[in-house]
Amino acid sequence: MRVFISVDMEGITGVVHWDHTVYGKDSYERFRRLMTKEADAAAKGAFDAGATEVIINDSHGGMRNIIIEDLDPRVKLITGTAKPMSMMEGISPDFDAAMFVGYHSRASTTGVLNHTYTGKVAHFWVNGKCLGETGMNALIAGYYGVPVVFVSGDSVVVQEAKELLGDIETVAVKEPRSQFSAMCIHPVKAQELIRERVALSLKNLEKYKPVVPEAPSTVRIQFHTSVHADGASIMPGAVRIDPVTVEFTGKDYLEAYRGARTMMALA
Repeated sequence: MRVFISVDMEGITGVVHWDHTVYGKDSYERFRRLMTKEADAAAKGAFDAGATEVIINDSHGGMRNIIIEDLDPRVKLITGTAKPMSMMEGISPDFDAAMFVGYHSRASTTGVLNHTYTGKVAHFWVNGKCLGETGMNALIAGYYGVPVVFVSGDSVVVQEAKELLGDIETVAVKEPRSQFSAMCIHPVKAQELIRERVALSLKNLEKYKPVVPEAPSTVRIQFHTSVHADGASIMPGAVRIDPVTVEFTGKDYLEAYRGARTMMALA
């Protein structure tokens, strides 16, 4: 059994400020260690359930956050940038399950440090459905026929995941009080719960189905300001919908996803 784990940072317990997530800031080293421990807990849970291979993809910022020597020695880590598939680098049809650890809710919600891929985005739609990174990446897994079986982060992203993916296993490691505050569970408890529920998800793997994206796929991005849409609309194939909104249709979701990433980079 092969398991793919994408790990972000904003959804790690205790993380409530951008300074906690940015290299060079005073708190960053502390919270990258907690990120590493939650990633390791997920990997250990997968091995507990019989996984033969676990691939972790560091999916936050510059993607050089996870401390490899603090991971279970059986884990393989994908680290660094630039990655063609970004947060889903390494996913392929021969995985049995995908998991998202330390994820955050989509932009314009009440979740801790909510955003969608970049702070420039107000809303992101795929074929008319508003999604965050959980949805964007679940569709990439689904494109390859891989089900997402576990998500951890704050209570808002957990609800977001359940609405999109159904009755998957989740762990809410914190409850938002505002965009920059939360009631957090202790890191040791978070790690215990992640390990336990990851194992549970894999022991019931047959009940999960991939979310297969439609083809063709249309992505629509509403930016916070028109200058961002100005940049995004430069991309060949992009269609300007209104002063702050740009749309692109790909022959399949993979092409649409790459188009969306390109538009956000140009914004």
